[in-house]
Amino acid sequence: MNLPRPTPTLHDVAKRSGYSTATVSRCLNFPKQVSEKTRDKVMAAIAELGYSPNFGARAMAAQRTNTIGAIIPTMENAIFARGIQAFQEELNKNGYTLLVASSSYRADLEESQIRSLVARGADALLLVGHRRAPEVYQFLETQQVPTLITWAFDPNGARPSIGFNNRVSMGAMAREVLRLGHRRLAMISAPTATNDRAGARLDGVRDALRDAGLRDVDLPVVETNYGIENGAEAFTRLLQADTPPTAVLCGNDVLAVGALNRAREMGLEVPRDVSITGFDDIELAQVAFPKLSTVHVPHREMGRKAAAALIGYLNGDGEVVAEELTAELRLRDSLGPPPV
Repeated sequence: MNLPRPTPTLHDVAKRSGYSTATVSRCLNFPKQVSEKTRDKVMAAIAELGYSPNFGARAMAAQRTNTIGAIIPTMENAIFARGIQAFQEELNKNGYTLLVASSSYRADLEESQIRSLVARGADALLLVGHRRAPEVYQFLETQQVPTLITWAFDPNGARPSIGFNNRVSMGAMAREVLRLGHRRLAMISAPTATNDRAGARLDGVRDALRDAGLRDVDLPVVETNYGIENGAEAFTRLLQADTPPTAVLCGNDVLAVGALNRAREMGLEVPRDVSITGFDDIELAQVAFPKLSTVHVPHREMGRKAAAALIGYLNGDGEVVAEELTAELRLRDSLGPPPV
């Protein structure tokens, strides 16, 4: 009978690579602190031996797991994909592992996931938006888990944020729509009671209407969950009004593409008969027909800076500093003057 081979240890890797155990440990924990030549030799030894670090023991010794948790509202579309990809790339370069969960836009599920990630030893958390129960923030404070907010910016929020101003950004799009001569605007939004980013975007449209001397209370709004078919159904409801809008602003690109598809099915030409705009500038916006006018969110910059800020804090570089990023208009083919 063949006896099982002994599990390779850190000392075995050090002996095989010709470096000290301290250098091998540094390669695993802080790869940027060693030369590429050293890192390559150590990683080759690890591969040859089949060594797997004992992260549990290491975490107990260092009171760190080198994992960071991120909870995003959904994985069903690409809204958060680019930002989380950049976040993970930056973590990986610095020896951290990402744990991701999706809350399905449910506050109760997000709270459960926060507690679970903390229980599993996450060194820090990335969350989307500021709105959650005070008890959740109190729990994070008690557990001393650093938390950063993204996809929103509020200098006075309960936690620091690296993101953009949803209200100002959507307001800029609404002002462009008004500048072209539209006066009958409507909006398709995510549910604002549970989504502070959606509420801020709706407020931005209302700000623009008031500034133009129009009654913001007259703005028709359909709230629906994100989804292409949901956007299509909401667009149908808006266009069936006695006085239909000449421009429909959507809370994200997924809803907007649904509206574009339904406009085409109804025999409407965009933007000759009705203009449609989105928010996020995911790849879907550029392959839609016609190409979608939208608000470009700096997804990758946001993800990279969020990761760098949390890593810096965990490495003792000081508190996380809030930073406002710029979301810019991307004016394409779906927006034009109102019909004559």
